[in-house]
This record gives sequence, structure tokens and C-alpha cells, in this order.
Amino acid sequence: MSLTSRAPARATIALAVIVTCQLMVVLDATVVNIALVPIKRSLHFSTADLSWVIDAYSLAFGGLLLLGGRAGDVFGRRRMLMVGLFVFTLASLLGGFATSAGWLLATRALQGVGAALASPSTLSLISATFEEGAARNKALGVFTAVSAGGGSLGLVLGGALTSWFSWRWVLFINVPIGIAVLLLAPRYVTEPPRNGGKVDVAGAVLVTSGLAGVIYAFIRLAERASSGVTIGSFVAGALLLSSFLVVERRRAQPLMPTRILFDRVRGPAYLDFLLVPAVMYGVFFFISQYLEANLHFSAIRAGLGFLPLTGLIFASSRVTPKLVGRIGARPILLFGLVLLAGATLWISQANPSEGYFASLFGPMLLFGLGAGSCFLPLSVTILAGVPRNDSGAASGMLQTMQQTGAALGVAALSSIAISHGRSDALLAGAGIVLVALAVAGIAIRPVRRAQAPTAEELAEEAPVLALSE
Repeated sequence: MSLTSRAPARATIALAVIVTCQLMVVLDATVVNIALVPIKRSLHFSTADLSWVIDAYSLAFGGLLLLGGRAGDVFGRRRMLMVGLFVFTLASLLGGFATSAGWLLATRALQGVGAALASPSTLSLISATFEEGAARNKALGVFTAVSAGGGSLGLVLGGALTSWFSWRWVLFINVPIGIAVLLLAPRYVTEPPRNGGKVDVAGAVLVTSGLAGVIYAFIRLAERASSGVTIGSFVAGALLLSSFLVVERRRAQPLMPTRILFDRVRGPAYLDFLLVPAVMYGVFFFISQYLEANLHFSAIRAGLGFLPLTGLIFASSRVTPKLVGRIGARPILLFGLVLLAGATLWISQANPSEGYFASLFGPMLLFGLGAGSCFLPLSVTILAGVPRNDSGAASGMLQTMQQTGAALGVAALSSIAISHGRSDALLAGAGIVLVALAVAGIAIRPVRRAQAPTAEELAEEAPVLALSE
């Protein structure tokens, strides 16, 4: 029996606990962007290493998401949410006291580990708490709204905390909230039945290490360091990722069923789910520094400067489901990618002498509209017709591709920016979006299924992502 049939007040508190956990995870994907400039000065980061403040979190989060989802099946969803949130909260506390670049990066990675353990359990816990129908739909609507607004709130909150207190408070703010959630969860959040099975630790180690190798190579490339080390890191990363695919093919209960990743329709959509966040996070990374270093915005003004972009992401993500239902996913996806490419190209031409409104306001509006039009169509394409037994793995791979793309994008575009300048890096970003557009136009075809997914199915299977999110 669900909580809603016994105690509506308890269910409301349970929902607040669950969505607060999700909000914390979403916030930390963006909240440090506005703090990058003071972090660089305080902890003496090199320009190349600064990208690791974003990448350390995204890499650990993305690389371990599938493991976190599987661990929830085996050990219990509520338990893993609490374990993950404990790790996340402890890492936030330690990170706030960082006195060196290495210390901060280690705690950012530990935050990502906690997020990967906690985040996959949130939707399952909502399903266990609320009965199917209106109550669950309403709860899923709250969850989606919190996820959608989280990216925007993170940029604004990061600016406010950095301006009013210091950059350390973008980490410290998680501590009291995390403690409150940890105290309330055992009392109010129901534990769904476990599915049993084994946890593929070897697979998780291989995929995370492989991604780390590739990203480290990009960072070394940006520093123009030893070519031997850079090439060796690329090769090692590629070998580890190849080994991961081999291991997964042999597993009875793999973290990532390769038949999903290499499906004729879903494979290209997953590729686009890697490419689009790579450009998005890269743009966020560059704009946050441009606003503070070139336009000399305070941290809070820089956070507010993102509102046109994030507001349009939020607004368009509300309208997109209706449009997808009427005209299909592919036209909306193509429309969004065209806008995204144009906006990135426009941002690459920003000139500090023109000020904020002349150089950034228009392209940020366009970027937000394009980004908000991309994610749901890709989610629908990937999840349409997925067997029920594979739905968890398919949706988990969605988030994994997003976080992996974020880490790779920031590393690769930062490398180009250091060698050739920010404008060239953003031009490369526009080129990446054009590749995604070509993939969508050539390889992603309309999906036919006997019955279109309901709004509840899409909400359960395709959680809104952290920045469209």
C-alpha cells in the first residue's frame, strides 16, 4: 500500500525529501560556474586545470550513474539515496574548507560519486510512495519542475553566495540541507522491494577510468605538456573503454546492455545526447568567465546574466511535450539543433566593447530556446519501444551520456580555447552541434510504436536532465 492511501501529509514530506535530494544534485552541476574566477584566484588554478572543477564532478557522476542505479536495485533504493547523499554532503563540507586545487578537485569528484549513488533512486522512490494515477502524476510534475528549474537556480544561487559570502558557500550550502534530508528520509520515505542480482563493479571501474584517461589527455593537450603522456593517456582511455564494452557483452546483468547502445535508432540518438551537452556545458563554462573577467560583472550579476538562457530552457521544455505529441520528435529536434548551432556561432563573436545586451542577450535567448527543444525529442526517440526490463538501463544511459558529454566538452573546448582563443573554441562548439544536426537528419528516423508513450511513462522513463533540467 502506498503512502498516499494512508497519510497524505507523510507523502508530501516524502516528496519534499526526494525532490530536495534531486535539486542538490542538479544545482551542483552549475552552482560552481559563477564561482570559477574567485576559485582560480584563491586556489591558484592554472587556466587549463580550472576545467577540472566542472569535470571532476561530471566525470564521477556520469561514469558511476549506471553503477548507482544497479546498486539501488540490489541494496535498496532508499538506502542508496541516503548513502549517496551522506557522501555528497560530507564531500561538500570538506570541499568548502579546501586550501589547494588538488583538495578541491578530490572533493568535487567525491561529490560526483555521492550524486551517482543517490540520483538514480529518486524516481523509483516517487513511484513507491504515490499510487498510480493523479497523485503520482502530480508528484512527477513537481519533480520535473524542480529538475527544470535547478540549473537556472544554480547559476543565480552561485552568484548570490559568492557575492554575499565567498565561493566556499557554494559547497557549504549543501551541508545543512543534506543533514535535514538524511534525518527525514528514514522516517518518511518508503523503501521499494529490491530486485536482487549483482553489482558490476569491474564495469564501473573500466568505464570511469577510461573516460578519465581521455579527459586527462585533453587537459594535458591544453597545457601543451609532454606529447608522449598525452598520447599515452588517450590510448589508455580508449583501451579501457573498449575493455568495458567487451566486459559488458559477457555480463548476464550488465551495467549497460550493448544492444541498447548500438541499436540502429537509439545509437545515433545517444551520440547526440553526448554531443549536445558537450557544447552546452562548454558554453556555460566560457560565458561565466566572460561575464566576470571581460565584462567585469560581480558574481551575482553574472548569475542573473544567465536568466535569459535558463529561462528559455525552462519555458521551451514546458511547451515541447505538446509539440512532440502533435508533430513528432524529429522536427522539434532538428529545429532545436539549428537554433543551438546558430546561437553558439553568435556567442563566439561576442565582444566586450559591445557590452552584455548587444553581444550576449540575443544569442543566449536563442541558445536557451534551442537547448530546451532538444532533450525531450531525444529522450522520446531513445525510450520509445524499449522493453520494460531495459527501461532502467536505457534511461540511466541517458544521464550517463549527458554527464560524460559535459566532462568531455568542457575539457576539449577548454583545450582549444587555451591554444587558439575562446572564439575558436566556440566556433568548434558550433561545429559539434552541426555534427549532431547531421546525425539527427541522416540517422535518426521517426520511431513507430503501437501506442505513444503517456506523459507519465515519459516522466518515469526520461527524467529531465540536469541543465535542460
